[in-house]
Parts: sequence; C-alpha cells; structure tokens
Amino acid sequence: MSSKVSDYLLERLREWGVENVFGYPGDGINGLLAAWGRAENKPRFVQSRHEEMSAFEAVGYAKFSGRLGVCAATSGPGAIHLLNGLYDAKLDHVPVLAIVGQTHRTAMGGSYQQEVDLHTLYKDVASDFVETVTVPEQLPNVLDRAIRTAYARRAPTALIIPGDVQELDYSPPSHEFKMVPSSLDRSSWTAVPSEESLRRAAEVLNAGDKVAILVGQGAAHAREEVQHIAELLGAGVAKALLGKDVLSDELPYVTGSIGLLGTRPSYELMRDCDTLLTIGSSFPYSQFLPEFGKARAVQIDIDPHMVGMRYPYEVNLVGDAKATLDRLIPMIDSGRGREWFDTVCDNVQHWQQVMERRARLSADPINPEYVAAALDPLLPENAIITSDSGSTANWYARHITMRGTMRGSLSGTLATMGPGVPYAIGAKFAHPDRPVVALVGDGAMQMNGLAEMITAAKYADLWEDPRMVVAVWNNQDLNQVTWEMRAMEGAPAFVESQAIPDVQYAAFARSLGLTGIRVEKPEDVEAAWRAGLEADGPAVIEFLTDPAVPPIPPHATWEQMEATAASILKGDPDRGSVVKQGFKAKVQEFLPGREKK
Repeated sequence: MSSKVSDYLLERLREWGVENVFGYPGDGINGLLAAWGRAENKPRFVQSRHEEMSAFEAVGYAKFSGRLGVCAATSGPGAIHLLNGLYDAKLDHVPVLAIVGQTHRTAMGGSYQQEVDLHTLYKDVASDFVETVTVPEQLPNVLDRAIRTAYARRAPTALIIPGDVQELDYSPPSHEFKMVPSSLDRSSWTAVPSEESLRRAAEVLNAGDKVAILVGQGAAHAREEVQHIAELLGAGVAKALLGKDVLSDELPYVTGSIGLLGTRPSYELMRDCDTLLTIGSSFPYSQFLPEFGKARAVQIDIDPHMVGMRYPYEVNLVGDAKATLDRLIPMIDSGRGREWFDTVCDNVQHWQQVMERRARLSADPINPEYVAAALDPLLPENAIITSDSGSTANWYARHITMRGTMRGSLSGTLATMGPGVPYAIGAKFAHPDRPVVALVGDGAMQMNGLAEMITAAKYADLWEDPRMVVAVWNNQDLNQVTWEMRAMEGAPAFVESQAIPDVQYAAFARSLGLTGIRVEKPEDVEAAWRAGLEADGPAVIEFLTDPAVPPIPPHATWEQMEATAASILKGDPDRGSVVKQGFKAKVQEFLPGREKK
C-alpha cells in the first residue's frame, strides 16, 4: 500500500519527537484523521472540546516541556478558532506549530463551503512562517522549516494542507531543478555578546550601589547564574509574571512579582535603585521601572528585536542568558556593603507580614486572598501551577511561593481569559508524573473551563500522577474589570456587564465522575485543598469568595483608595462585605504599603 501525504506528515512529526497533537476533528482534515488511524494514534491525537482549547493546550505543553507544541484543526471555522491560542504563543514567545486543513484545490477561489483565505488570516499570527502544501514533494521542506522556525524564533508557525493533497500518494523531492530537499537535524546553538560589550556592562554594574535585577522567562534556564550575580551585586530581584518560576521565592532578596499585579517590595526596589539589570524580560510597563535618568541600566536578551525598547538601557547585551551571565560574572566586583541588600530583605519581610495579615482578614463569605494563601504551604515542591487572567492572577502573583522545582505560568502578554484549564491539561501531557493546580476565576470557568474538564476526565487515566486540581474563585463577578472600572474610570460597577450566574462547578465535576468540592466557609478552605491534592484524579474546588476584596496595586495611595471607595459607595453601596463593614476601615487594612496605618 502506498504512503499518503498524510501518512508521511505523521511519520515526520514522530521523527521530530512530537508525541502529542492537540486538536479537534473536521472534514477538512479527514485525510489526516484516517492516517492517524493507520498510525495507531502516534503521535497521540488529544481531542479537546474546542479548537481554541487545542491551541492553549499546545501552548501550555510547550511552556512546561520546552518542546514544540502542535495543534491541528479543520479548514474554515476550525482554523479560525485556533487564533486566540496562537496569538498567546506569539506574544509569550512559545514554539507552536498549527496544522490546518483547507478546501480541495479544485474548489479554491470558488466561494466554496468553509473556504477561508488562510494565508491572509494567518499572516500576522504566524508571520515567521506560514505555507500551503500543494504537491507532495513540497511537504518535508515546509514542515521541517515550520518546526525549525518555531523553535528558532520561539513563535507559532502554520502549515496549511488542502484536503485533496492529504490523500495524494507521497513522493519525496528528487535531485532535480526546482526541488527543495530537507533534513531533520536541529543542532543546538548559543548566542553570546562581544567581549567589549560585556566589559561595558560590567562597568555599569560595578559602579552601582543599589542594584535591582528584573528577570523574565528568558532567564528560566539560568537560575544558578542569576542567583550568583544577584548575590555578587547585593541586588534585589523582581520577577515579571512570566518569570515567576525563575528563582525561588524563599531567597530573602527576591521581591516577587512586579507591575499592577506585583508586590510592594518590587515597587520599592525599582523606585529606589540606582542601577538596573534586566535579564530575559520584555516587561512592558515602564512606570514600574526606575524613573528615567535615575538609574543606569543593562539588558540581556537573546532576541535583538526585543532589546532597548522598554527603558533607556546603556548597554544591550544580545545573547543567551546563561551563556552571557557565565561570561559577565567574572567581571563583577565582590565585597559590596550590605545596607542596600539588608533594606531589600527587610522590605520583603514586611511585605510577607502584610500578605499574611491581608489573608487573615474576614470577608463575606471567604477572603479570596486566603484561598491562595492556604494553598501555598500545601503545594508539593514539584507542582505546576497555571493561572487564568483576572483577579485570580493577583493572588497567584502575590501569594504563591515558588520553591523547589515548582513551575508556573499564565497568559502573560495577551492576558486572555480562558487558558487556565487548558494550560493545566497541556502541563499534564508534558509532565504526567507531576501534580498540576489551575487557579481560575468563575468568568473564565464559564467561558470554557467547564467544557474542558470533560477533556481532563477523558485523559486522566493516561497520567502517572492523576492529580489535577482546578480551583474556581466563585464571586459571581467579572472581578478584575469591575475593579479596573472603579479604580481607573472612577465609575461604579456596571452590573449588567459584570454580574455572572452562580454556577454549580463542583456538581458539574461530580457529574463527570470527578471530585467536586464546594466551599462556603473559610474554616473549610484548607481541608478542601487537602482533599483536592489527595484525590485520585482531576478535582474541581469552588470557593465562594468576596468580590469586594480589592486587588490593590503596589503603588496605591490612600487618596486613590478613598476615590475608589467613593465610586463604590455611589454606585453599589450594598454589594460585598467590604462596603457593608465600612469600606474605608477595611481598605486601610488591605493597603500593601506602610504609608497608612
């Protein structure tokens, strides 16, 4: 029996080491689906409930494995549905390959059913490489280039295969004119900056008395080197959200997350430093970096297109973080005074006390910060944590202590709703021997998380460690936007857009044969977490939390919070325990800084 184009495609994916393809079926990829049957489901076809979830699962798999994530969808609507997840990969610099069907070549240009101009549709999201296979001999080259490009550019790429091409007999490119042969090998490489630029960077860093370091996901493989240079410089280390798992939060000089969802000591670190070293981060919010002209700055990034645009850096080192730090560290002077270092550590200790106090405050019915704080000491040191976008990202950023080999991520740059649960599923396929916890708001859970629990139930038996805990903050409010309206627009919550139904998330989980726990009182929170982490399969724990507990930014002033209080009292004076108990007194307790007691 002759091999079809679709058979060769799966064979080539296997040769590249692809073990899972996250997808959803449709007649635009019927040829591929038939080939999967002939290949005995190798690589494994992981069936999601929606193509957007397939893309998110591929992103989660790639983020937590460091390997290529692959997703597949049919022509037309299937290809369209992949886009949000692929944009998540593009903006967070994650290698993902999308394989999509297209109508038969004979119908193209004829306004045929499900015919969409996929090149135009994908030319932005897969701008680094998108190609259509029109003849069998073309396949190995475009597939190999799509995979190499995804790895090299850390970006999504796309391969479009018309339905009739999938069914053609495969024939390789020959040794003839206008044929393009290909090969599999992708040897490793390392980029390093010049010695001259390293010396200039060392001069800047050695001249600083109060050094701050900002790390992002580009520093993830350089943990020891980041720790070494931080200790040489006596520096504090703040972490962009995508770099939350770069360093252990147990180190006394790690100030935690930075930005609107960040910590007070990270804000103070950047406010008071005289030197900044940024490693592997494109953190976009300049207002949380030092005032222009106040600090000299050095940046390390592997992508020359991403350097020098967030801050007026004096030296931009283009290179791999680990290799660059290996060369830079011997040039750094030791023996610095400890005054700055001790101040940073003191600020971190004070913040931890503030967080503990805030988590213990009463709320109606449960303080959302307490939910995350109660989980933190219970997390296994090899856990993987995913967070959805929304107010839960605040609690993930501020209350989850990274330690051991823990990993964590969220949609950092696109900040889209919906990836919390599919990221967790992707993480389970990347590391079936590790527990995974997803922190999700009720809005995101209603958007797509509930349906994707069906996927978790479908594949749970494949996971060596069956634990996948999905925690839902059930406050019946699209809480992050509600607070943004109050704090940034000076407007009360627009209930018609913000209020959402009280869904029985735990009961839904139980209907799938999974563990489902509904928590209505604070005294039951810790026991619920323990039960979820001890379950023999996926679990959904819903916590009824207070929507009126404010996710206060680290730079908030008392005057700003008074203005926020006024907007709430004007628009919804009876909503939530914070208002009922006296908003001013309550917010004073929640304020993260020292300026108001």
